[in-house]
Amino acid sequence: MSEQSVTDRPQRIGAAVGFGLDPNRPVGRPRVWYRRRGPLLALVVAAILAVTVVTDLPQHTSRAAAIAQERSVVEAINTDAGSCTFSVGEAFRLYNDAQSPSLAPSNRMRIPGLLRDDQAACSFTNNDIFNLSGIETPGSAPGREMSQAVSTVTTWTTSDALAAIIAIETLVEHPSPAAKAKALATLDKAERFAAEDRAKLHAEVDAANRLLRAHLGYPKLPVLPERS
Repeated sequence: MSEQSVTDRPQRIGAAVGFGLDPNRPVGRPRVWYRRRGPLLALVVAAILAVTVVTDLPQHTSRAAAIAQERSVVEAINTDAGSCTFSVGEAFRLYNDAQSPSLAPSNRMRIPGLLRDDQAACSFTNNDIFNLSGIETPGSAPGREMSQAVSTVTTWTTSDALAAIIAIETLVEHPSPAAKAKALATLDKAERFAAEDRAKLHAEVDAANRLLRAHLGYPKLPVLPERS
């Protein structure tokens, strides 16, 4: 092995692995761009921002997937509102039973407690109602209509149905004539509002159906009896 080859080897090794000076690079020449810290950091930051922007862009959802998403919203509404829709129907049945002279005294005594349970089922003390108010919907145009539907059902349960049950509780307690008249007026108003909100709900679901070109079922809200 020649002396020249031996003396060249350390310099070549040092240059190859990044240490030592490259004798072929003139002194004072600036480093190439990819060896400069500033441009490299700028490229890394730009790449991160690009990935962030791409991930934040709205993703395309197929029509079939969009329909499935909105149907899941209807199912969630039915699940969370179910205990209240049952309870308000039970409250009206108990009200009718309380007016029957043939009702057994033991059953009549149970009515106030059952009505208190019905009232709780339509208030935010019920975890199902709390979940109902927090149902998330897609950010699409049909999703915004279904978001309104969620809000309408929440109003139906925690305002219309709840007011009707509270009025019924007063009526079964044999109130004074003035208290009875006030409770009947409250019950009439609750029944009208419940019918209006139910119609509003159907209109919101219909709007989502038109946008989806689909047929989503209506959330299951019972028709409350109305008085003239």
